[in-house]
Amino acid sequence: MNFYCGKRIRLSGHQSVWVVDEYGKLIKRLTPQASQKLVNHSPDGFNWGYGGSGPAQLALAILLDVTNNPEEAMRYSTWFKDDYVAQWGDQWSISEQAVKDWLTRQKGGVTVFSEN
Repeated sequence: MNFYCGKRIRLSGHQSVWVVDEYGKLIKRLTPQASQKLVNHSPDGFNWGYGGSGPAQLALAILLDVTNNPEEAMRYSTWFKDDYVAQWGDQWSISEQAVKDWLTRQKGGVTVFSEN
């Protein structure tokens, strides 16, 4: 299972986000470029912890990375930002499965929780 992780390293400007596996091994750095091709909320890149443009870009990027579906990512990104990204503190992580479960609930589906 993969996790999206961020740790605030400066007070303003672009913040880095990483995708790691369940053991903490780096898989890749999440960058804003793919999501900015859909909607350029934030030329400065990602941020979190409030309801602005940096969190909007991050929400869109995570959903795009998880779903690989631009329309779906754009449709749900504002709600994902409000429910998660705007609430995160200086350091955070969210599993890919938690994002998928959230999307299922948004679509009116039932999430089956496993005991992993």
